Amino acid sequence: MTDFLVKRDDLRECRIVESPTPEIDAGQALLRVDTFGLTANNVTYAVFGEAMSYWDFFPAEPGWGRVPMWGFAEVERSEAEGVEPGQRVFGYLPPSSHLVVAPVDAGEAGFVDGSPHREPLPSAYHRYLSSGADPFYRADTEEIQMLLRPLFFTSFLIDDRLADEGFATSGPVLISSASSKTAIAAAFLLARRDGVELVGLTSPGNVGFVEGLAIYDRTVSYDAIESLEPSPATFVDVAGDGEVRRAVHSHYGDLLVHSMTVGASHWEELAAGAGELPGPKPTFFFAPTRVVKRSADWGRDGLQTRVAEAWHPFCEWTGGWLETIRGQGFEALRDAYIDVLEGRVDPAHAHVLKL
Repeated sequence: MTDFLVKRDDLRECRIVESPTPEIDAGQALLRVDTFGLTANNVTYAVFGEAMSYWDFFPAEPGWGRVPMWGFAEVERSEAEGVEPGQRVFGYLPPSSHLVVAPVDAGEAGFVDGSPHREPLPSAYHRYLSSGADPFYRADTEEIQMLLRPLFFTSFLIDDRLADEGFATSGPVLISSASSKTAIAAAFLLARRDGVELVGLTSPGNVGFVEGLAIYDRTVSYDAIESLEPSPATFVDVAGDGEVRRAVHSHYGDLLVHSMTVGASHWEELAAGAGELPGPKPTFFFAPTRVVKRSADWGRDGLQTRVAEAWHPFCEWTGGWLETIRGQGFEALRDAYIDVLEGRVDPAHAHVLKL
């Protein structure tokens, strides 16, 4: 078994560790991790690893963590009823060659990992979906699924909440890190609604790329936020950059209707601009909480159906701008991780790693 480990208190320090392949007990299955996507979303998992318990999904030795990834795995061995060797599943995976799970609620659609250490963690990350029965799955779009499906699910929930609570049409919706995959997906969905005005906030070097997407009504660089006309507005903060957050709050003040914090693509600037801010207090958007609400409203299958219906048009649209960077093995994983961590990946590119 091979693991890619990251130092919890220094995300730049990482190493590759070998250990014996784990044995499985009755009721368990051993997954062989095949491929996964690597984006700024994974950096967010690492940045909030302690605060949001992301490190707890795949425990590692003290002081080190396994950054969660989304991708495909195959069942290598199984002592769990309803889970067969060779079954291909999509779900939350460690950057490791193998993962031991304790399947419960196994059926045609997949299973839930009932491992005791995962019980107190958000249930949205516990399900492993069998490709044969997954409404999202298409064999020719596996790479897009690994890269964008988890982000798209979050973006769907952001769009849903903004529309449900009236924020989407209460003046312009400003989205920071407008070139990030989560922001792009949210903007794609919001742009399909009537009466929504979208402003993409981005770095000067990414203005051209963001404008080329043709989903934002206006693209503004971070150093030009003061050029925006003060009016009621909603701020969706995907960057997590304290200076950008302060600039938006200072410019709009009490005119800001809502301030939603989503991610931390600018992870090193997270603490900058901290402290009291004009206008509404930023609130952290935690996707699993919204999943619980909409699962209660629509049923779990109803939520999945709605997201899948929105996903397929988005998936086709990405073919016009997204290029995959493919890598194989743990050395390639380490190089890709550092590039993403340091912000060296072009917004039109994304990494897919095969182990």
